[in-house]
Amino acid sequence: MSLLEEVVRDLERHTAAGGWDAPPRLYALVPSAELRSAEPELADELGIGADGDTLAALEQPELPAQGSVEESLATIAWPDAVAGCALVIERVVLPPEAEGDIPDDEAEAAAWVAAHPGREDVRMIVGVLRDGTRHSALRLRRHDSDDEVLVGPDLVPALADALALTLEPDEPDEDAGPSAG
Repeated sequence: MSLLEEVVRDLERHTAAGGWDAPPRLYALVPSAELRSAEPELADELGIGADGDTLAALEQPELPAQGSVEESLATIAWPDAVAGCALVIERVVLPPEAEGDIPDDEAEAAAWVAAHPGREDVRMIVGVLRDGTRHSALRLRRHDSDDEVLVGPDLVPALADALALTLEPDEPDEDAGPSAG
């Protein structure tokens, strides 16, 4: 099992223990040896020992309530010490035939979706590394059991793509001109 797969599965189990209806959670993934070297007190607090190489999942501040998660992710750039990132998010999924029936009014739409008999609550955990490695885990509320969690590298490709963009180096601002050094 890869380090990313291990951390995604750990995040899934940890999140499942807290129950449903949680806000999105974003994590920086840092190699445990690097964290222990740079922040030994934090590593001790998190129980990260000197033995073995793992990825430490460091929860970040809550994402802004306004705008979509994808819009929030577009504003994030990680420092070089971060090897990857992971996101835990819950979504309601409707059957494809229901998509055209959603009311235009936001309040009406929320009530309509909540009452729809075909709705499915899904918790998604998606992790990506700078080297392009991806892994995901999905849990359905109506199949809320550890042995029914779906896992794989490409279960939520659009979300993995959005996370991967946060790991890309920032492009220099062409309008800014050369920087003073």
